[in-house]
Amino acid sequence: MNEQKLRRQIGANIAAYRKRQGLTQAGLAEKLNYSDKAVSKWERGESAPDVVTLMDIAEQLHVSVKELLEDPNEIPADSGGRVEKTMERVVQRALKRKANKNIILGLSSILVWIVALLLFVILSSLRISNTWLALIYAIPANCIVMLSLRSAWKDFRWNRALISGIMWGSLVALYMTLLILGRFNIWKMFLLGIPGQIAILLWFRLFRTGGKEDENG
Repeated sequence: MNEQKLRRQIGANIAAYRKRQGLTQAGLAEKLNYSDKAVSKWERGESAPDVVTLMDIAEQLHVSVKELLEDPNEIPADSGGRVEKTMERVVQRALKRKANKNIILGLSSILVWIVALLLFVILSSLRISNTWLALIYAIPANCIVMLSLRSAWKDFRWNRALISGIMWGSLVALYMTLLILGRFNIWKMFLLGIPGQIAILLWFRLFRTGGKEDENG
């Protein structure tokens, strides 16, 4: 099977199962954190999702990856086993890569908190007051590390939550610092987070709908 035919086959299956679930292209795109333009291209066969994304699509549409790939009217019975085995190997490799990335994310997060705890212990031993602030600053720092790694892997599904975590964590850390060191109780600074959060939501909404094409496919 050539690549173009496989793309069309995957696209037709995505469209069919999406409609069976009563989802629009925009609805499926929002669940996957992609733009509906990307979903439209998949369904037209102009491009194909990667294996990990294909697994996510199958999960959202309540079907197996095999069902998104197969065409019972065209795939001969004797080739079905080969297709299934090939896809099983591809899926297993994708799962392994995904597991490795999760391990890297976990280790990176642990490293951030180890550094924060180390600073806390060292500063405490020097009789410096309010050393627990290091743990507060670890929250936005951890989000920054997670955001950097996921962006490097072109995995943007958690970017909205991570950017929100950076903003609110930074506001909390700044507020606690000013409250303790400067004796300023400027709680109103949290009001800055409201337009900031709205801007974040609108920014990601823009990327989901900016390239909107024919919602019903």
